[in-house]
Amino acid sequence: MIKAAIVGTGNIANLHMQGLLTFPEQVKVVALCDIYPEKAEDMKKRYDLKDARVYENIDRMLAEEEAIDLVHICTPPFVHAPLAIKAMEHHCNVIVEKPMATCIRECDEMIAAAEQNGVLLSPIAQNRFRNPIWKLKKTIESGLLGKVCFAEINSLWWRGACYYDLWWRGTWEKEGGGPTLNHAVHHIDMLNWIMEEEPTQVVSMMSNVCHPNSEVEDISVGCVKYANRSLGRITSSVIHHGEEQGLSMQCEFGKIDAPFDIKAEVTMENGFPVSGGNKELVEKVKAFYEKIPDLPYEGHTGQIRDVLEALQENRKPYIQGKDGKRTVEVITALYKAAFLEKTVSFPITKEDAFYEFEGILKHAVRFNKKGKSVENFTEQRITVGNYQ
Repeated sequence: MIKAAIVGTGNIANLHMQGLLTFPEQVKVVALCDIYPEKAEDMKKRYDLKDARVYENIDRMLAEEEAIDLVHICTPPFVHAPLAIKAMEHHCNVIVEKPMATCIRECDEMIAAAEQNGVLLSPIAQNRFRNPIWKLKKTIESGLLGKVCFAEINSLWWRGACYYDLWWRGTWEKEGGGPTLNHAVHHIDMLNWIMEEEPTQVVSMMSNVCHPNSEVEDISVGCVKYANRSLGRITSSVIHHGEEQGLSMQCEFGKIDAPFDIKAEVTMENGFPVSGGNKELVEKVKAFYEKIPDLPYEGHTGQIRDVLEALQENRKPYIQGKDGKRTVEVITALYKAAFLEKTVSFPITKEDAFYEFEGILKHAVRFNKKGKSVENFTEQRITVGNYQ
C-alpha cells in the first residue's frame, strides 16, 4: 500500500484527493499539511479521512510520519521547488502542481534532487490525460495529416477582478506571473508534447487590462518558431468570456482541433480549394480518431493512476521533471520577449539572467500595484476548463 500526503489543501488539492481516493487498494492518504491547519482539518472531515494526521509545516510532517511514499505539492508556485526538494531529500516521490517551478534553475534543482535521491518526480500536466487531447496527439502521430505547420493554442479563461485579492495572487514574487505561467502552462505543455521539440525563437506581447489589483499580466499573445519553419501562436488570458480553451493544428493535408473538428482542402488546377474539400481524407481521419480507445481515467486521476503504477512497476512516470522544465522554459522565453521587447532564442542557458527567478523579478513589468488582500476565500468552487 502506497502512503500519500498532500501539502497545501486549497482548491486544486481536491482534484488530487479525488484521484487518490479512486484507487483505495493501491494508496492511502496518511497526512495533510497546510499553513492554515483548519483548511487541512476541513479536508480531512470532508473526505472522512479518519486515520490521516494534520500538520501545519512540512518539516514536522516528514519527521513524524513513517515512510511516506508519495507527496503531492499543491501550494502556491513560489514554494513548489523548496517543498518538493525537501520531500525528495526525505526519499519521498513527488507529484507537484503546475507550474513545476517559477524558473528554469528551480526546475533543474528539482530534477537533480529526484536523481540524487532515486525518487520519482512528476509535474502535473493532467490534460495529456484528456480524451480529446490524447486522441488529437495519436491522430497527428498517425501521419494522416502530415506535419504540423501552424499551431493555435487558446488558453482562454475568465476571472473576476477579485480573483487577485487572494494574498499570494497577482504578485510576481508569490505567483510568479499571470495566466502565461499559471493558466497557459496546460496548453504550452500540450504544444510541447505534440510538437516534440522546443522552439528556436519566441516573440511576445502582454498587458493587464481588467485586473487593477494585480501586478502581473492578464493577457499575453506569443509566437514560437521551430527549426522546421513551423509556427505556433499562444494566447494566454483571464479576460475571455466563455472560457473557450482549445488547440487548432493546421497540418500539411488538413486541420484538426480539440475539441474535435477536422477539415481538409484539396486544390483545383489554379491553386484554389475545391468546393466541399477533401471528403475522403476527412472521413479517413474521423474513422481513425473514433477507433482510438477512450482513456480509463482522465485529468488528475489519470495522471495519478500512472504515477501509482509507475511506483509499483519501478518505472518512470509518463510525465517527468524534464517535461515540466520544457514548459517553464517556453514560458520564461515568453516573459523575456515581452519584458525586453525583443525576439528570444532558445535555449535559455545558465548564463542568461532569466534562468534565475531573481532575473525574472528584476525585469518584470509591474502593470499595477497590488493593494487589497485576503487570506482565504469562503467560496471553494472552481472551474477547470472545457475539454469535451
